[in-house]
Amino acid sequence: MTPRLVLVTASSIEEARRIVDAVLEAHLAACVNIVPGVESHYWWQGQREQGSEVLLLIKSSAERFDALAEVVRAHHSYECPEIVAISPEEMAPAYRAWWEKSMGH
Repeated sequence: MTPRLVLVTASSIEEARRIVDAVLEAHLAACVNIVPGVESHYWWQGQREQGSEVLLLIKSSAERFDALAEVVRAHHSYECPEIVAISPEEMAPAYRAWWEKSMGH
């Protein structure tokens, strides 16, 4: 499997936890961190917006990205949720071994 860190923002801690529960129940991630207190500034429908959000750091894989994105969209309140995958350049060997085992390898 190919590691991916997937960034997702949510509107509240409750929404973030619903997404986390669905992602982990579907075995689409090894771990998810919830980071509250994110202040977001962005463009939406031609207007500049600002709001408080919760950031999810989802440790998943490239092979499960499409299924993960589908689960996130199904449990998300946003019309266009942030679902961005980043490819880690390196992982500590012990953490990689844990990640592989947790992802089903």
